[in-house]
Amino acid sequence: MAFDYNKLTFGEKGKTINVVVEIPKGSNLKVEWRRKKNIFELDRIEPEIFSKPCNYGFIPGTLDDDNDELDVLLVNNEPIPMGLVVIAKVIGVVNFSDDNEIDHKIIAVPEDDRNGRSLNSYKDLGENWEKQIEYHFNHYKDLKKPGSTLVQGFGDSKDAWKVIEECIQRFEGQIK
Repeated sequence: MAFDYNKLTFGEKGKTINVVVEIPKGSNLKVEWRRKKNIFELDRIEPEIFSKPCNYGFIPGTLDDDNDELDVLLVNNEPIPMGLVVIAKVIGVVNFSDDNEIDHKIIAVPEDDRNGRSLNSYKDLGENWEKQIEYHFNHYKDLKKPGSTLVQGFGDSKDAWKVIEECIQRFEGQIK
């Protein structure tokens, strides 16, 4: 029997989040979690030039404005296998729209990373990282739907936790 990711919670408010990895860093397979089917499903194969620049996943127990689980950019040096759950620290948010729908991307790092690199803000990743993320998300759909995506800026961890809280409330039916 498959693991039921729908039974996971978002994590611990204000401290950590649970991230379910959908797409490992470097993959061009666009995998989607299908909550109602309780499966990971291949949505499409992206051009190799638009492979994910970091691990990509979602926070269980949340719904963003696009009615999907809240997305996460999980930053570390290695690809993390699909389906793995990672306890992570929130360090920022990418404000993003896709076909005019708000589709936030929480920026997080594994909570227990012993590589000596202490990241507490998305700014610790550097200006070049921000530019790469902005470029990737502004252009990864250009071959099919040019101009349909737009990065609208970055926010700090406080901004990210506001988004997370709203998405938890939406999941719990408190926000329609």
